[in-house]
Amino acid sequence: MSFGRTVGIDYGTKRVGIAIADPLLLFAQPVGTFPPDEALRTLSQIQGDEGISCVVVGWPFEEDGKEGRAVQRVKEYVNRIRKLLPGVEFVRQDERHSSESAKEVIKKSGRPSLRSTGRERVDTAAAGIILQDYLDEKSGSPLS
Repeated sequence: MSFGRTVGIDYGTKRVGIAIADPLLLFAQPVGTFPPDEALRTLSQIQGDEGISCVVVGWPFEEDGKEGRAVQRVKEYVNRIRKLLPGVEFVRQDERHSSESAKEVIKKSGRPSLRSTGRERVDTAAAGIILQDYLDEKSGSPLS
């Protein structure tokens, strides 16, 4: 495993949310939401600036826990990231309900409504939730 940051990804065909963990692996911090190709450039920039040791990818399980149709699209995108970031560890993280949780977090933050700010905030927040869930599981102590 290489040295570097842990990054969370919420993949969508139109937008990819990216979050990054602090160096102590305690908190997920938003990076932004990008079209898929721009997200790859952003990951490449993070790799060049700070290094990436682990990519936590939101995995689109169905409600019953089985892999659904969306898994193939995520796998194809992960393969593109693997080529860009050889030697980096990849982890699948259950993303069921991450978008709903992200919407709730945004509503509770007192920020403008989702209608006026678009889906980008939801995708970035979902990436943060996916990454934070992974960090909490890894540490064994959820911070909620």
